[in-house]
Amino acid sequence: MTIRAQVLRLLGEPPRPVPLDTRVRSEEAFPGGRRLLIDYAADEEDRIPAYLLIPEPARPAGAREGARLPGILAIHQHAGQWFLGKSEPAGLSANSMYHYGLELCRRGYVVLCPDHLAFEDRRPPEFRRAEGTAPDGANYERFVAMRLLLEGSSLKAKYTFDLVRGLDLLQSLEMVDGSRLGAIGHSLGGQETFWLAWYDARVRAAVCSCGLGTLKTILRDQINHNLAMYLPGLLRVADMDELVASLAPCPFMLTAGQEDPIFPIDGVRQIVAAAQAAYMRTGVPDQFQATLFPGGHGFPQSVREEAYRFLDRWLKD
Repeated sequence: MTIRAQVLRLLGEPPRPVPLDTRVRSEEAFPGGRRLLIDYAADEEDRIPAYLLIPEPARPAGAREGARLPGILAIHQHAGQWFLGKSEPAGLSANSMYHYGLELCRRGYVVLCPDHLAFEDRRPPEFRRAEGTAPDGANYERFVAMRLLLEGSSLKAKYTFDLVRGLDLLQSLEMVDGSRLGAIGHSLGGQETFWLAWYDARVRAAVCSCGLGTLKTILRDQINHNLAMYLPGLLRVADMDELVASLAPCPFMLTAGQEDPIFPIDGVRQIVAAAQAAYMRTGVPDQFQATLFPGGHGFPQSVREEAYRFLDRWLKD
């Protein structure tokens, strides 16, 4: 059995497909586009709140009549900020370093920014959390992760399958070219960007910011991570260097701070070396890019601009 087949077995079967049933809750304009608050079906029991960012004009100057736009999933980070999910990449939070969804919209992409389970609007109602009748923050994240384990799944699988629905949503839009879909994310978002690109070939280009390291170096240094990092049995099959290498030939950019305290740099370099060798063997060395920058866990403007140019190269005509 191949490594891919073994990992797919660990992830388990995806939920049975259901209609998206997309609902628009509100709409507002911002300089350069429109921001729609929407939700859509993840499965028969769960809905995903998200912001959909649409550039204005929807057809760029000079584009042919009927031309459609590339679509991007902008996946939010963790940072221990369970109150903040989709709003950050959508440009509504205080820290503009992580407004990559908004910035890509202004570059001409249709951008979907969904909430992960246990973040922002995918938590119990505020009054229940305040009353203490429902868990909050880390306790709620832990609760849903443990529930999924008891059900024979994992938070890793849930996040991946939810993001697959995000690709479904983008493909359902008349304005989006379904053959030009990408993903970008920082930290937890970068981790999930990788997994989505690995799982679903509709992702034609992806950028992972400070979201990957080898599991063995993370365990060696006794670093705790988000609960969606852990797929039961994964290390019996492969570490992240082998999995990232198996992305070839999908265009993939990895960025990492050389002083990032939660991703040991020797593990990151191991991933980079394995990926470079794999993309070279595949005959497309330019379709993998690694940017290791001085600094810690972040997505500085200069690195974001490099990431956007990478996405432009592979997703724009």
